Amino acid sequence: MSAEGHDHTQDHEHEHHHKDTFITKYIFSIDHKMIAKQYLITGIVMGVIGVMMSLLFRMQLAWPEESFKIFNVLLGDKWAPNGVMANDIYLALVTIHGTIMVFFVLTAGLSGTFSNLLIPLQIGARDMASGFLNMISYWLFFLSSVIMLSSLFVESGPANAGWTIYPPLSALPQAISGSGAGMTLWLVSMAIFIAASLMGSLNYIVTVINLRTKGMSMTRLPLTIWAFFVTAIIGVISFPVLLSAALLLIFDRSFGTSFFLSDIYLAGEVLHYQGGSPVLFEHLFWFLGHPEVYIIILPALGITSEIIATNSRKPIFGYRAMIMSILAIAFLSTIVWGHHMFISGMNPFLGSVFTFTTLLIAIPSAVKAFNYITTLWKGNLQLNPAMLFSIGLVSTFITGGLTGIILGDSTLDINVHDTYFVVAHFHLVMGISALYGMFAGIYHWFPKMFGRMLNKNLGYVHFWVTAVCAYGVFFPMHFIGLAGLPRRYYTNTNFPLFDDLQNVNVLITTFALIGGAFQLVFLYNFFSSIFYGKKAVQNPWKSNTLEWTTPVEHIHGNWPGEIPEVHRWPYDYSNPGHDEDFVPQNVPMKEGEVILHH
Repeated sequence: MSAEGHDHTQDHEHEHHHKDTFITKYIFSIDHKMIAKQYLITGIVMGVIGVMMSLLFRMQLAWPEESFKIFNVLLGDKWAPNGVMANDIYLALVTIHGTIMVFFVLTAGLSGTFSNLLIPLQIGARDMASGFLNMISYWLFFLSSVIMLSSLFVESGPANAGWTIYPPLSALPQAISGSGAGMTLWLVSMAIFIAASLMGSLNYIVTVINLRTKGMSMTRLPLTIWAFFVTAIIGVISFPVLLSAALLLIFDRSFGTSFFLSDIYLAGEVLHYQGGSPVLFEHLFWFLGHPEVYIIILPALGITSEIIATNSRKPIFGYRAMIMSILAIAFLSTIVWGHHMFISGMNPFLGSVFTFTTLLIAIPSAVKAFNYITTLWKGNLQLNPAMLFSIGLVSTFITGGLTGIILGDSTLDINVHDTYFVVAHFHLVMGISALYGMFAGIYHWFPKMFGRMLNKNLGYVHFWVTAVCAYGVFFPMHFIGLAGLPRRYYTNTNFPLFDDLQNVNVLITTFALIGGAFQLVFLYNFFSSIFYGKKAVQNPWKSNTLEWTTPVEHIHGNWPGEIPEVHRWPYDYSNPGHDEDFVPQNVPMKEGEVILHH
């Protein structure tokens, strides 16, 4: 091992004979820390676009058929004549908002940023297994982002068949306005995005298995690394299935096949398709779509494990149980996809099987929630912004997860399927929880990424307004969903049945606008602190993991000289045998010191 360390050091010295140019350092970089920053800033830009879209369609829902100058400015005369939103563009905004938030912000922005930043630093590696592959995966992600955004400027409009793009709407170019070139660009963008994700995931898996430093056994890995590692495995298993669905859909659209089409009449004309099944597409889509929920939430849970243990100043409760729950979630997430399809004409017996596996996944999820609460219990809590967002995640994960029990039961789900109850559930358990995890990670590791501190007071403002507004938006949605209000309708004025719910829609939109506006506080804090923030010390949070043993100034290779050796697990906080309340992993065991049982 020491010989290997010696080779690495030589490579590292050799690299610095020729100075990096601007392009090799900041653009086509193969340093995992720079690639993490690229993912993060791209994810933030996509997030701003996704949130702005949601604010536009929330305004339409709260004040339907009213004229807004901003609609006309942003959407143009075609899609918002006289400032009144057209129904096609409403569906397109919902579609692209969902796509951007699920894939480009919460999958790539969260996993891409923190897997890249933390895997080599926390396992004691010089870099990823393949820096070149890492760079390619980022640039493919960037290319797919550009293609997705370019679909907004197509004359016939962007894809508007919902983020799930079910055929036949998405398969027949003549079906709706957004089924033309916008839909094709959506499919091309997703195919490239999947290639980027697979490259990244394979890199993460190989790095964790092969490049751990001396003493870093699998049971000494931080829970963050376990979460990223298992997330990458789920991605490698399930993303290719969505790729096959996208490719078959491209065939149906462009080459006259009928994988997903059968016996279709369009405006009285009999189309020549026969023999396909749109339900086949649902199976292929949700075989990725449900594991995707955990690809999004597991990294956030891993980040939370690290931050809660560090800021409670005590060991994480039930370390091995946490690992087992991550593995159980990974396994179960691949056999529950049918609960999205209870009303697709599924055999009731098969429905009961999916109900059983879905309710089963509540057990490992509950283990994680209880372990977080037990870690917080009687801890010496440091309530900094990262800690507040982590505790916020535990809250939304529990409240959002409870409604999942209703949706996971086929007999109950049929009543609220495709209503705002579903929207409320998945936004809380997956969307808001994962965003909280992302914010927590940014506040915690910002000093590591940029060598400066974020403004704590602005962080507090950001957290409290965001927390109140997130519940203000999604809590009332449960009630309008139970009242039967369908999702994806651009106005409900045609249904007198729903007139009484209009006030609730106004309330939801008001919270959304306030919450959206206060994200500007975060953006200001983030971008100004990169240049003007207080200089960071090496280990600002007094944390045990290896990334805080590297110098504040970034070097390609992470550690000058030898890579530190690991002697203990990462959660040795408040160990009575030591003077300090933290013991970094590279501190050797004292004579007679007992390894903490975990």
